[in-house]
Amino acid sequence: MKNGKALVLFSGGQDSTTCLFWAKEQFSEVVALAFNYGQRHRVELEAAKSIAKNAGVQLEILKLDLLAQLTVNSLTTPNMEVEKEKPEERPPNTLVEGRNMLFITYAAIFAKARNINNLVTGVGQADFSGYPDCRNDFILSLNKTLNLSMDYNYTIHTPLMWKNKSEIWQLSDELGVFNLVLNETVTCYNGIKGVGCGECPSCGLRNKGLANYLKSNCK
Repeated sequence: MKNGKALVLFSGGQDSTTCLFWAKEQFSEVVALAFNYGQRHRVELEAAKSIAKNAGVQLEILKLDLLAQLTVNSLTTPNMEVEKEKPEERPPNTLVEGRNMLFITYAAIFAKARNINNLVTGVGQADFSGYPDCRNDFILSLNKTLNLSMDYNYTIHTPLMWKNKSEIWQLSDELGVFNLVLNETVTCYNGIKGVGCGECPSCGLRNKGLANYLKSNCK
């Protein structure tokens, strides 16, 4: 028997798309929420709309472009190049400071108004990219803070938290959406759908995981 309602934080990328279809298996009603936060590539939101329609899931898009005014990074600053290698001494310049905290907080406010207790997000720390707001400790802390701040019993679900990219490809295959994730998602930091640019760190993780999964399963 499926549980109640869930809200999926949705970007149109590999991880959030896998989470969207995971949520459809787990919950009786699913709503998706995306954010227009001043990201340079509108194709992400277009992919989110298309995938949500394919999934038969209602998608809401909230404008949160204040982030682009507060922090400098290669995802919201048009003239900044995406670093091809992850620096050892600091997070990569694709880190949007505070993004996950703000997104999940706004999602919680949105969810409470609609009597939704379950929040689903695709963050994970198995293939860690140096983003502090993808760690399990952060999610557990924020979950407690949200419950206290709004006097509401939220549960933040992170089905990908301990999965590497190969295992995430496996999950999408088990959910029957391998080809959709392969061809229709936008994970590339340079905004190229599907296979991506092949050079940015996000493409590196995605494509390495895909190769490992295909090799181990002889697909």
